Amino acid sequence: MPQLLTVRVDRPAGRPIRIWVPVLPVVLVFLPVVVLAVLVATVACLVYRVSVARALGTGWRVVSALPGTRVDLQHGRTAVLVAVR
Repeated sequence: MPQLLTVRVDRPAGRPIRIWVPVLPVVLVFLPVVVLAVLVATVACLVYRVSVARALGTGWRVVSALPGTRVDLQHGRTAVLVAVR
């Protein structure tokens, strides 16, 4: 599971902005929404006759594969870098 999310914004005028976001406190804050999303996904799997265990396992594998991901966005002279550790 990812531990830290780093966001860096390079602005054309001034110093870059860096923000470090620990993932665990954010997940704990949004836990009720996550539980509701899992319940909705379970109902959707049952309606569309998809294996619930397989769908949840696949979702967990996607989340587990996130560390090491880097997303670079650039628009004009402004650039945003998001790194998952």
